[in-house]
Order: sequence, then structure tokens, then C-alpha cells
Amino acid sequence: MKLCIEVPTWLGDSVMATPAIEMLIKAYPDVKITIFGTDVSTAIFSTHPNVEKIVIDESKKSRFRGLWLYKKAKMLGSFDRALTFRSSLASRVFLWGLSAKKKAHYKKNQKIQRHQVLRYSDFVNEICALNLIPEKLMLTLTSTVYSKPTLGINPGASYGSAKRWYPDKFAEVAIALHDVYDIVIFGGPSEVDMAADIEAILKENQIKNYQNVAGKTTIVELCQNIGGLSLFITGDSGPMHVATAYKIPTVALFGPTKDKETSPWQNPKSIIVKKEMACAPCMKRTCPLKHHECMKFIEVDDVLEAVKKLNPLINLSVQLT
Repeated sequence: MKLCIEVPTWLGDSVMATPAIEMLIKAYPDVKITIFGTDVSTAIFSTHPNVEKIVIDESKKSRFRGLWLYKKAKMLGSFDRALTFRSSLASRVFLWGLSAKKKAHYKKNQKIQRHQVLRYSDFVNEICALNLIPEKLMLTLTSTVYSKPTLGINPGASYGSAKRWYPDKFAEVAIALHDVYDIVIFGGPSEVDMAADIEAILKENQIKNYQNVAGKTTIVELCQNIGGLSLFITGDSGPMHVATAYKIPTVALFGPTKDKETSPWQNPKSIIVKKEMACAPCMKRTCPLKHHECMKFIEVDDVLEAVKKLNPLINLSVQLT
């Protein structure tokens, strides 16, 4: 069986789609898959045994995006089935151009609160007449092996500033934990400045056992580095879902987004830290009320308390200069 799948645009959504994709593989064990999507969202499938081709969506670089998508779809050959986990008009154009016996287009349903993993799995069950239960998030990339227990901190979130905690607070957490863990600061190209702010505070406090890899890794390297961690502290983000796939002990900070829909999926080693607010979750990229209290009110002690729950044996102290 030949299958073409357009994966979601964002890294986290793409990771959350993996249980649904594994359901398809379970139903059709001999399936050969062509993955289509952004360079960020497709990279996680580079070592998957059922994926024979990855095609990058570069349509946004074209003046005539719809025409680019249609022509690219026509070039991919014939498939037994094609589906997209996106609900955009552009995805409809891509699906229209594909030569496939059966086609299916994901439709959002925001009226019912449901985890995104279940939404994607419901979609696959419906279009393929299956009755399968989604299992764990699946990444086949080999994890980095660190020489010492290592903490990863991820201050960024591609969706927008409303999701982000503060560099000085991340730095304070790292300082409190540096005697227990080596530190790795993560971040994408747009988060280099945030990571640099954290690094500057660590230097001021004479912390030396850290490395700052923000903006220096590919998506594959990012996943591999996260996969070898002993602990991960992050906002609601793509890297959070990567850590979930590897079952990394994770402290996840939630503010403007719905944790019931995007919480770490089936990771018993994860703890969500959030503050109940009348205005949250607003689901906005930036705080519409200009106070950002859903994240501002999360304190360092809240995060350290969650860390202690994950590792009760550690002894923490914060000594800022």
C-alpha cells in the first residue's frame, strides 16, 4: 500500500500526529509512506522505517502558492490513499492535485474539548473504518548520550510570546539545579536572544556546567538532544512533545493554552505547572490584557516544587548574586 500524508505545520502538532500514523501502520503493516510538510514538521520522520520519501512544502516561497502545491502534488505519483492532518485551503489544493484512490482532509472541531492526539486519531479511525486506540508518541531518532545527568531548559515557544515564561526565572531554576544536573539551554533561531539572556545570568553567577545550543541545532539534533535528558523544563511547545515521546521527566508550564488539549501525552513523568486565571486559557499569541499574569504568576518555587516531586532525593538551594 502507498500512502501520502501531509503532516501538521508545527513540530509539536506533528509529534502529536504520530500515534494516528502508527495506527495506520498497524492497520496496513506493509505501507510505504510519503511525508509532505514543512522542513520543521517532517524532520522527525527521517529515520522512520515505513517512510520512503519526505517532500518539503516550499509553497510559501512562491508567488502562486496554490499552483505550486498543485504541481508538486502531480509530481508525486499515484497512491492508494492520501490524507492531510491540516485543515487549510492550501491543504485542500494539495490533496486535490494528488493522484490517489481515496483522499481525506482533517477538519477541526473546537466545540468539544479533546486532546489533540485523540482528535488526530479520531480522524484516522473515521476515514479508515478502524477502531484503534492511540498509543504513545513515536519518534525513531536515536537519543544523545550525555556523560552526566542533564537538565534541558526551553524558554521559547514558536506560537507566540504569551506562552513564554521569563529568562531570569529559567536562569534561577538552572542555578538551583546546577549541582545536580549539567544544563543545556534549548531554542530555535528566533529564541537565541532569550537563551543569551539566560546564559548571561548563569555567567554572572559563575555557573560553568552549561551549554547553550539555541539556534545551533537542526530539528533532528534538537530531538536527539532532548531524548537523552534526565529532566526537561519547558513551556507548552514542540520540544515539550518531543520530550514526551522519549518519556523524559518534564515540568511543563502552561498559561494561555489549553492543557487538556496539548498536555504531555501518556508521560507519567510529567507535571503541569499553571495558575488558574479568569482570563485563561485565552489561546492568544500575545496577552490581550497586556499583563501576562498567567505566566508572570508562576514562580521559581512552583517549578522547583514540581522538580522535587519528579526527583524527591535532590537537595535544592538558590544563591543569586
